[in-house]
Amino acid sequence: MTTGARTTKDGGQVVRAAVLRQVGSPFEVEEITLEPVGPRYVRVQMAASGVCHSDLSVQNGTIPFMFPTVLGHEGSGVVAEIGSAVSRVAVGDHVVLTWMPPCRRCFWCLAGQPMLCNVGMGESIGGPYASVGGDKLIRGLGTATFAEQTLVPEAQVVPVDRAAPLELAALVGCALSTGIGAVWHTAGVEPGSTVAVIGCGGVGLSVIQGARLAGASTIVAVDHMGAKLKAAQSMGATDVIDSSSTDAVAGIQALTGGLGVDYAFEVVGRAPTIRLAFEAARRGGTAVLVGAGSPSEEVTFSAFELFVGAKTLVGCVYGSTDPDRDFPSMVDLVTKGTIDAEGMVSRRIGLDDINDAFRAMEAGEVVRSVIVFDNAGGDS
Repeated sequence: MTTGARTTKDGGQVVRAAVLRQVGSPFEVEEITLEPVGPRYVRVQMAASGVCHSDLSVQNGTIPFMFPTVLGHEGSGVVAEIGSAVSRVAVGDHVVLTWMPPCRRCFWCLAGQPMLCNVGMGESIGGPYASVGGDKLIRGLGTATFAEQTLVPEAQVVPVDRAAPLELAALVGCALSTGIGAVWHTAGVEPGSTVAVIGCGGVGLSVIQGARLAGASTIVAVDHMGAKLKAAQSMGATDVIDSSSTDAVAGIQALTGGLGVDYAFEVVGRAPTIRLAFEAARRGGTAVLVGAGSPSEEVTFSAFELFVGAKTLVGCVYGSTDPDRDFPSMVDLVTKGTIDAEGMVSRRIGLDDINDAFRAMEAGEVVRSVIVFDNAGGDS
């Protein structure tokens, strides 16, 4: 496995990573020191990491977090080392990382809602990870994939078929599982349903793919950027609405006989677009909130409209995904081309290009930039 990592005297690893020191600061690509691998930990040589809008939300302060940190939560790689008590993977296994690792023992896991497990998330963020210049680093969003290697609890690695292209399998770690899962698991979209998707970034395009695969008859993509609407059409949108020049709710109603859609998916995380999704859903329909919003963002509904509309407003965490159940099958669909992951990758970049990747994401120039490490797809 090609890597420039160095082993420390106590068994840790010195690797390059993109470090974020505070809200609003740029990433600094520098050497960090991973802790030695503990009994239930796994060290992963990263193959690829997607650059997701949730990472931007941490950088700009929309999502509160701790610093200094190494972000990145959409990644794939090859197992380089395992702890003495690890049983779910072996060295050389190809894996996709999950930022929401189920503990399999808390109330939420036992209730069949592993995506709500706070035990696993606490262990992933708070457990042993790394340091830089003597300062302790936080494992960003639980996985820290913006680095040549990462160190995670074993529950965060899901083994996948070695034939799968790791550069594309990385997207299953967040965008694909969140978007497709929102359709399949959270909403349960039925064949013949009408769907609107507000926000056509990586997760929004995944929602569109999920709706297409679920057999939706009408899939309306809404965005204010033409390039994203073009991408939405390639992913299966039957209609597109440019919200910069058209009243989106009126446009959606015009396409559905004045009713609105059965399912409206909000994939932005802002109050205006949440209202838009609610209004775009027909009476008795469902608005699914997929976007990660700020704790300070508030949305107002009147008691009367909630009563008269009889609509369902549902939150969606990670597409109601169970990583152990869903990742291998989604990776298989990516490998077969049933899920178009390649069409979501706008740029393949190196770790040193990360600040420009964030600039391009914020400017709406890309769907996904994917950091590709030198060892992508390699064996240990």
